[in-house]
Amino acid sequence: MYRFSTATRPRRLRQTPPMRSLIRENRLHPDLLTYPVFVEPGRDTRTPIPAMPGQYRLTVDLLAREARQLQALGLARVLLFGVPEFKDARGSASYAREGIIPKAVKAIKDAVPEMLIMTDVCLCSYTVSGHCGITDAQGHVLNDPTLDILQQIALSHAAAGADVVAPSGMMDNMVQAIRAALDAEGREKVSILSYAVKYASAFYGPFREAADGAPQFGNRSTYQMDPANRREALREVQLDLAQGADMIMVKPALSYLDVTWEIRSRIPEALVFNYNVSGEYSMLKAAAAQGWLQEEHAVREVLTSMLRAGADQIITYHAKDMAARL
Repeated sequence: MYRFSTATRPRRLRQTPPMRSLIRENRLHPDLLTYPVFVEPGRDTRTPIPAMPGQYRLTVDLLAREARQLQALGLARVLLFGVPEFKDARGSASYAREGIIPKAVKAIKDAVPEMLIMTDVCLCSYTVSGHCGITDAQGHVLNDPTLDILQQIALSHAAAGADVVAPSGMMDNMVQAIRAALDAEGREKVSILSYAVKYASAFYGPFREAADGAPQFGNRSTYQMDPANRREALREVQLDLAQGADMIMVKPALSYLDVTWEIRSRIPEALVFNYNVSGEYSMLKAAAAQGWLQEEHAVREVLTSMLRAGADQIITYHAKDMAARL
């Protein structure tokens, strides 16, 4: 029988856990994870999100305890989403200086000053239309009038102490407008994480329940990206970086790992976040609840795939559970 050379046996590097760890190319760590937090009005309330098992909407008074728990797990960043007390056509609650997100930022900074706070800058949860911009009588989303409101939102969050503002509405020139507004008010140190590559995805459903932000008519395909497009993503990233974005995001993550890889390969200087979105989270939770897969192993595999594709950071609802195991 022919004997192969012992020089062609990569399996010997996989024989034991220490050996597999020795050659591991990508490693999960709590410092690579950002935890999204939903904040709602009221007091002493922790509201379960049915479509996202294990996730809750919290009132501001509970955020100090939440921040300390995250810190104890080694998680150093949160991304805040607000659920307002009221909605109107302009989403005016979104930029109120004493609104839900400014209050949340102050509560977390008071409890854990070193926690890095990112805030979502968008209108979908604040407008009666549920769209990411203000609309005209025919239901068309108006780009430039929306930019004025996004500037006000970003300024209100920055004034409260946010470290990073994250515009997610996919309005043209939103990064340029927000950077100009921040700089004009002396907020040059506040960074911008742009949702530069945000697809019109089916995987946002559970989030829309969590943030009460589903569109009341039509859909978001006129401003979010077509899932069929990859080259367009490179253009969006280049535009946002040129306008002043410090970091960019690919959202969702799993169906768009090729896009993350393309950005990493073509624009190596970009700091790339992957958003492991609500639908991706809920799919794993549902399968694990049925006993169809082992949850921890599946989550590790999913998150590692994002690092392998080239993501620098991951925003994920799995962050707390995974940080406790790392």
